[in-house]
Amino acid sequence: MDFSTHKPVQIITGDHCIQNNASLLNLGKKALIVSGRKGADACGAIADITAALDKCGIPYARFAEITENPPAPVCHKGGAFCRSEGCDFIIAVGGGSPLDAGKAIAAYANNPDMDIMDIYDAAKMTNPCLPIVAVPTTAGTGSEAAPYAVLTIDGGLRKKTFKHATSYPKYSFVDPRYTYTLSKDYSVSTALDALAHAIESYLSPKANPVSKEAAAYAAAEVWAVIFENADNEGEKDEGGFTCKQRERLMYAACAAGIAISHTGTGFPHPLGYSLTLTYGIPHGKACALFEGAYIAYNSRSTEGKTLIAELAAQMGADPDDMIVRIPAKAECPIKLTAEEAEELIDRVAGAGNYANSPYVINRSEMSEIYKTLFVK
Repeated sequence: MDFSTHKPVQIITGDHCIQNNASLLNLGKKALIVSGRKGADACGAIADITAALDKCGIPYARFAEITENPPAPVCHKGGAFCRSEGCDFIIAVGGGSPLDAGKAIAAYANNPDMDIMDIYDAAKMTNPCLPIVAVPTTAGTGSEAAPYAVLTIDGGLRKKTFKHATSYPKYSFVDPRYTYTLSKDYSVSTALDALAHAIESYLSPKANPVSKEAAAYAAAEVWAVIFENADNEGEKDEGGFTCKQRERLMYAACAAGIAISHTGTGFPHPLGYSLTLTYGIPHGKACALFEGAYIAYNSRSTEGKTLIAELAAQMGADPDDMIVRIPAKAECPIKLTAEEAEELIDRVAGAGNYANSPYVINRSEMSEIYKTLFVK
């Protein structure tokens, strides 16, 4: 797939792509590096970024307080820190959480009068985001290719997505080497996130030829590596993957990010958010748990059934097989009471994602899905 066709973001791919394109980081007087506490250092990304900044003569500060499911208040704090340090552009490095947080920090930093929740009010965001550079170190969210920043609000009970015309990264450096230190379980979860993005984007009423090409490519790549163990011959890293498998997954995740930048996602995402925030189920696995139901319910409509068959053919998969194997790969053992399930659904019942597929599930069907999957 040719990533250069994704116009909102200039995507640079390949081993050592930061070192080979260091001049692109010359975006301002001082950079703020946004990351988690350990992962970006362990994989070598921070060392590559700081070396490139040093080569360009650009000073930097670092905000390394990003956790999974980044809270909006932490991002607001990061915006204040960015201003206090005199930074005028953001380099977000890590998995989806630091990349999403970097976009929010870029918004808060350049809009000093905004309160925490004002980021969701376009009228109160009077200035654009600071320029953003994204450096993914996982193969999952595709945040490096999309404008979305999913933040945790309401004291950790809910997630809400921030999006702005200027929240796309200006540059994204996609180097598969940064995923070599990831465990097998974590890598599978992030790959399932990319697969969910691809499937949900392909079925979206907002889909277009560009998003469909990206989604089909991503889905086929993840299916081949995670479900069929393609390209498994050769030396394997800590997580049990070959370099070729890591490359395929990294580019698949980026392509899936391109796809959802056009279309958004479907109902597995909001239904999965409550599981992640309440029970700590990783986001990718949480989405995958609902992907079988997503395929099954959309098969009830003529359009949905046609699109699923079309996508499955490009993946080299069977729709009935996908319904079973994708949720099974998530390996989630949780059990809920009926009351607990209803409470989790209530938190996300108003999300806009439900309308983003050929078949639109209703509240009763949400309960039906939760009951089938989790109720004791």
